[in-house]
Amino acid sequence: MNLTRVPGLLYGGDWNPEQWSEEVWAEDVKLMAEAGVNLVTVGVFSWARLQPDAHSWDFGWLDRLLDLVHAHGIAVDLATATASPPAWLVRAHPELLPVTADGVRLEFGSRQHYCPSSTAYRAAAVRLTRALATRYRDHPALVLWHVHNEYGDHVEECFCPASAEDFRRWLRERHGTVEELNRSWGTAFWSQRYNSFDQVEPPRAAPGPVNPTQVLDWRRFCSDALLALHRAEKAVLDEISPGVPVTTNFMSMFKALDYWEWSRHEDFVSDDAYPDPADPRAHVNAAMNYDLMRSLKAGRPWLLMEQAPSAVSWRPVNVPKRPGLYRLWSLQALARGADGVLHFQWRASVAGAEKFHSAMLPHRGTAGRGWRETVTLGAELRRLGEVAGSRMRGRAAVLLDWDSWWALELEDHPSARMRWLDLLRPWYAALYERGVTVDFLPPGGDLADYPVVLAPNLYLLDTATADRLDAYVRGGGHLVCGPFSGVTDRHDHIHPGGQPGPLRELLGVVVDEPWPIPDGETTALDLDGVGLRAVRWSEWIEADSAAETIVRYTSGPLGNRPAVTRRRHGDGTAWYLSCHLDAADTGRILDLPLVEAGVEAELPGLPEGVEATRRRAADGTAYLFLLNHGTLERHVALDRPGTDLLTGTDLLTGTAAGTGLTLAPLGVAVFRIPPTEERA
Repeated sequence: MNLTRVPGLLYGGDWNPEQWSEEVWAEDVKLMAEAGVNLVTVGVFSWARLQPDAHSWDFGWLDRLLDLVHAHGIAVDLATATASPPAWLVRAHPELLPVTADGVRLEFGSRQHYCPSSTAYRAAAVRLTRALATRYRDHPALVLWHVHNEYGDHVEECFCPASAEDFRRWLRERHGTVEELNRSWGTAFWSQRYNSFDQVEPPRAAPGPVNPTQVLDWRRFCSDALLALHRAEKAVLDEISPGVPVTTNFMSMFKALDYWEWSRHEDFVSDDAYPDPADPRAHVNAAMNYDLMRSLKAGRPWLLMEQAPSAVSWRPVNVPKRPGLYRLWSLQALARGADGVLHFQWRASVAGAEKFHSAMLPHRGTAGRGWRETVTLGAELRRLGEVAGSRMRGRAAVLLDWDSWWALELEDHPSARMRWLDLLRPWYAALYERGVTVDFLPPGGDLADYPVVLAPNLYLLDTATADRLDAYVRGGGHLVCGPFSGVTDRHDHIHPGGQPGPLRELLGVVVDEPWPIPDGETTALDLDGVGLRAVRWSEWIEADSAAETIVRYTSGPLGNRPAVTRRRHGDGTAWYLSCHLDAADTGRILDLPLVEAGVEAELPGLPEGVEATRRRAADGTAYLFLLNHGTLERHVALDRPGTDLLTGTDLLTGTAAGTGLTLAPLGVAVFRIPPTEERA
């Protein structure tokens, strides 16, 4: 099932025609057709053009634009234009401007300059959305609605009086009574007790550390407050133009918003991704982000809504993509479940904050190097059209809980170096290097079909989740838990008896004391004679008689104490890794449960630098993506015969000379495997 009515894979990007004369529009659509563009996003920042003042509308230009693109066979992703309120609205309602934690009101002149709890902003945004939906619901170019743009990118919270009142309303709904609020927040500490909800304020700047559970609830509230804005617009679109899918663009592994909850309100997931060409490992983080986007809708195809054709404009140093990298990274998104590749933006801007941001049509126009890559990629995506709608499933699951992420990074912990992404990346990189595709799961997700489940960190853990993990292991699963897990409950209160709380019996260990490692220092470990090095974090743990010590610390105060343990539980095993390791050493540990669980690479025997993923269509056809991220030519032995869709070449299996496939540096092959061969 495709994301929209557009057949095949989606290709195009943000088009901002209000920045150009209509003569340029005509040139643009002709060039779009030449490049193979079949979808453009329009109107993202057009509020001031669509509604010049509170009492008038100007839709004529947008009417002509949509008619023009439709006449050239191009579909439209129409944005609601609500990400940047116009000056007339801000001056009429200055109270809608956001306020920082230390009381500074931010000004007009950028974008996302609104308080998420502002009733004036919400009313104006819903009014605009209704006007757009009413006018264009039946336009033949319309195939997708694009709500807002990158929620939380610049303003994820506001501390104004309207936000305070909205926070109090949210707290009443969550806690019911002020007595329950006091219990949940632990207000007996530091005499923080409240007599009524009216006494509660947002966690503004204070003389010292703010109540951590108050801050945790604030993070939850801020995600919900922005989601309420999105849902208000989506409700209008669903009412007036039912059947047209609605999405908003996520921002990869983004801390501020609970994307598990947000994705429940998306018709499909879309993402903005900007890997750094200066980072030689950027493709690994990109793969991680794409696996999350695919996982948010249980493996359904997603859409890469934005990427840069070359350099961005907002890093301290903005490195362009060298020849071939744009193609490789675009096809990597498809390899991990995307059904389209869109960009910011179509035509490079000549003014404004993003005038140095690359575009599909660069400043030099069709004479630029970027234009040639735009046309080439469009042609290749047409050859890959049959991949659209196929799905993929990971061979291992990684647990991700936004509540735990937020709580882990609160203040006054044993170490400020324990950050979720820093903990996750070595685990993910180890799986990536072993060719093991990952699905992310929320704490309440279905674990049953995964032979191994990894939890790099579950700082905040309730008993219900612990019970599910216990049942998973008893049923034959293999669980690996990382350090500083099972520390607090959903209110960020320490579990009785200390870490790992409700996982204590399952893991067979108790943490006597966290033992953070100072910056620049390491702690040595031994794995069957192989030396490992822990950084940032270690723990003094005590293992019971049922837990086997697999790795021991060999230096410092923890010398000869357990570092990694394994406990049989029912038909499965539970592992505990009590320290933070780099990707190489993490991989040496994870090899043990992966082998135990029988988890293999998507394509065993891959040479260094080659990524392999497999998508499957409903009829059983498989699509094996092979991507060479390295600087050397690599030969790949194949496990099934089939055809490279990019070249039309029939490929054979085996290891004899002439079989398999040779990939050039930055090379890609997409290998169609017929159902009869895939089942063999």
